[in-house]
Amino acid sequence: MEKFYITTAIDYVNAPPHLGHALEKVEADAIARYQRSLGKEVYFLTGTDEHGIKIVRSAESSGKKVEDFVNENSKKFLELVKILNISNDDFIRTSDQKKHWPGAQKLWKILDEAGDIYKSKYKGYYCVGCEAYLTEKDLVDGKCLYHDKEPEIIEEDNYFFKISKYAGEIKKAIASDKLKIFPESRKNEVLAMIERGIEDTSFSRPREKLNWGVPVPGDDSQIMYVWCDALPNYISALGYGSDDDSKFKKFWPANMHIIGKDILRFHAIVWPAMLLSAKLSLPKNIFVHGFILSEGKRMSKTIGNVIDPFELINEYSADAFRYYFLREMTPFDDGDITKEKFKEAYNANLANGLGNLVSRIMKMSEQHIGHLMSNWTLNVQVMKGYKNLMDKFELSKTMDLIWQEISNLDMKIQETQPFKLIKTNENKAKEIIKELVIDLNKIAVMLQPFMPETSEKIISAIKANKMPEPLFLRKE
Repeated sequence: MEKFYITTAIDYVNAPPHLGHALEKVEADAIARYQRSLGKEVYFLTGTDEHGIKIVRSAESSGKKVEDFVNENSKKFLELVKILNISNDDFIRTSDQKKHWPGAQKLWKILDEAGDIYKSKYKGYYCVGCEAYLTEKDLVDGKCLYHDKEPEIIEEDNYFFKISKYAGEIKKAIASDKLKIFPESRKNEVLAMIERGIEDTSFSRPREKLNWGVPVPGDDSQIMYVWCDALPNYISALGYGSDDDSKFKKFWPANMHIIGKDILRFHAIVWPAMLLSAKLSLPKNIFVHGFILSEGKRMSKTIGNVIDPFELINEYSADAFRYYFLREMTPFDDGDITKEKFKEAYNANLANGLGNLVSRIMKMSEQHIGHLMSNWTLNVQVMKGYKNLMDKFELSKTMDLIWQEISNLDMKIQETQPFKLIKTNENKAKEIIKELVIDLNKIAVMLQPFMPETSEKIISAIKANKMPEPLFLRKE
């Protein structure tokens, strides 16, 4: 059986989950569910990143022990996964000393044995928000591009990793699409980074400044720097570094890493360099999504435009949430949301759209088809266009195609009017209703990766030939 290993980025637990975390989860889940529908053996990983100075400072400011702080926030991310109906197979935590630390430390040792780890003094810029060392060319008007803050200037003795040694090989892999980056614009962005020159990066911090993280093997005075510790989660979760690495042998390399654009450099340059140094296979694809904006602005507590994902899910349902973020936002660009936009899309396309269509068709079927339903064979062949789009990970375009089918079905009802025809030509009307039900079943099958609960409700209603409970209640 063909294997498919898909991961999200692990979420940083310095604060509770936000919409960007939820977006990434539903994108990954739609792809994972689709790959399972093709008969592949899918392994789907998500989890939390729990080390770093930003987490320590956040815990201190909240007046909590760092262990308690990360446990509380990690639990919230796990709750988000569950409430969104995410079909992940595993949830990794980087503070897990049994599951994660052995793999991270084994990889460090291999990089060291390859001669790619060395100790040196670092003096320069450090962005706590990014958990990253920056150079002058990374700054815009002296500030971090993503956090709009001036970085700290630090000076300390750290271990460094020879990324520069592997720049040429990484460039070749990306240019040839051996390591394929979606979309093409992000591929070009990484190639431009490499062209400008890749500098070796710090891989540790002194324990006296950061006493929370994975210890550097052989040097207890140093703690692994967050990216060196975080990125190996993709293999430690498979058992790399443990006594049982059968999952690692089975599923690595990853077929798909899904990440946000702000951590592209780490996944497209730092992580491949680590893998090349360790003589491990590179991932096959990196899917890079944009940011979520509100009225064109980044969400911020200061501006007052932050939207809690749990609030939307609890009010409208997980499938309604999934619908908005998988259709109303294109997968590779920044997307915009307000509560008003969400409500409008819900009413127009779910309550008055899909929900109304299902009710109309199933009402006609229940009234006029009856026991004949039990004799039907609903073998649905998914449209070629649907498969082509899903194979290119064009999620919103796939949803557009599905909604075009919904619109076509609405039009068919208006043109044929089987609810009137039943009075003058019963056989013809029943044949039309049967066609409508079969087409509705096809829509439900195509919806399964995107809106699994809705899909199941429609298919169950068809099997029972009964009107389902209202799928979506209009929100006034």
